[in-house]
Amino acid sequence: METGQNREGESTPVTIARMAVESFVRTGRFPSVAEVPQFGKEMAGCFVSLHRDGALRGCIGTILPTKECVASEIIRNAVSSCSEDPRFDPVRPEELQDLEISVDVLDPPEKVDSPESLDPKRFGVIVTSGVRRGLLLPDLEGVESVDDQLEIACRKAGIQPGERYSIERFTVTRYR
Repeated sequence: METGQNREGESTPVTIARMAVESFVRTGRFPSVAEVPQFGKEMAGCFVSLHRDGALRGCIGTILPTKECVASEIIRNAVSSCSEDPRFDPVRPEELQDLEISVDVLDPPEKVDSPESLDPKRFGVIVTSGVRRGLLLPDLEGVESVDDQLEIACRKAGIQPGERYSIERFTVTRYR
């Protein structure tokens, strides 16, 4: 497959993310918004997840938009996912053909008063205690309950059991 070529059945946001990852891994450069397929003019936070052989290989995102359009947000987060996720070594050129990519475009978060307002299949969650913040996307394999979701998000934030924290929820549009 040539760089940036759309794979069969791949959505436009995933094609944008793939083009960004391939360009950065092969050449060290970010593609511009003008070089990728058009995808809306709105601003939104998004997460780009990379998997290889069914295992997570990188996942970085933004809760709220930081760029002028969602395509630019996808490009930046795709490059971060393949090169800056501290849990993984940077993606190597020989891995590119095996990467599975998904893009989650986030709707604005909303505060919730209690865990009863959550559903891990439908809503992502953000927990906050002071400056510590953890996010977990919705509908993730192995996350079966609200308790699982909150425990993982708190662990990501460094929030200890028994500490007080606020909860926000959000929905996503997931592209594969």
